[in-house]
Amino acid sequence: MRINFNCMNRVATLVALCLFSVQFALAQSPSAAPAAQQIVAKVDEYMNAAARAKYFNGSVLVARNGQPLISKGYGMANLELRVPNKPQTAFRIGSITKQFTATAIMMLQERRKLNVKEPICKYLENCPAGWQNVTIHHLLTHTSGIPSYTSLPDFGKISTQHFTFADFVDVFRDKPLEFTPGDKFVYNNSGYYLLGLIVEQVSGASYSEFLRGNVFLPLGMKNSGYDDSSTLVPNRASGYYRRKSSFFNADYMNMTIPYSAGALYSTTEDLLIWSRLFTPIRSFHEHRLMKCSSRSIKR
Repeated sequence: MRINFNCMNRVATLVALCLFSVQFALAQSPSAAPAAQQIVAKVDEYMNAAARAKYFNGSVLVARNGQPLISKGYGMANLELRVPNKPQTAFRIGSITKQFTATAIMMLQERRKLNVKEPICKYLENCPAGWQNVTIHHLLTHTSGIPSYTSLPDFGKISTQHFTFADFVDVFRDKPLEFTPGDKFVYNNSGYYLLGLIVEQVSGASYSEFLRGNVFLPLGMKNSGYDDSSTLVPNRASGYYRRKSSFFNADYMNMTIPYSAGALYSTTEDLLIWSRLFTPIRSFHEHRLMKCSSRSIKR
């Protein structure tokens, strides 16, 4: 499994999907739910088999009614140093980052700092003529028509380079729209990159600082943040891809490239906290986030 931007860390994505779907299903139909011991036994049996076959290295958390039934690491977080995965192992969460970017935008709307119906050119410098009719809502819903930079033919080469966030927009700024804004849905990383710039412009804080001060710390997500290869991240997993029966170090990617479209890291334990906002048992954590949504932080 090669770790790249479009699947940047498949392990973490699988973990998050497992966490969201199982918790939601069990919460919705408790009468039909299997016993906790059955779930733990079956998950552990399956994941141990996958790890032995070298098909999985990662962490798994399955929760019922917001409480973990099993939270365990399988395989290695670092194969060279023989460091095993554990519930506190931090993984790049790839495009799950977009959930947090969208939340930041909606918090700023709640504070009346912006409106998602407004054109993005109100908040972006050197906005090209083709973007004049693109709104924040179009970016949020992947309906802008702006080409996704991950689809550019030279993306592999670009992904290793360092850019300022503003300068990276030049990579796709002058590309013609692929369709009239609002006409189609096409998954789009460029749109969520631009949303990060809007968060910074409106809030006066960096994207990383805004999420840390307004989401991660208020919710108690102490092991989540913006991934940067120069920053020391406790328990960070190394990236690998699998070829036949062997693992190899993943290709390097400069984290200025995924930015607000895919540069966050987290743990299964922190993602459980986040998932509680979207389940029937969300009230306490939702209250904490909403209470903190009136705060603002300065650069």
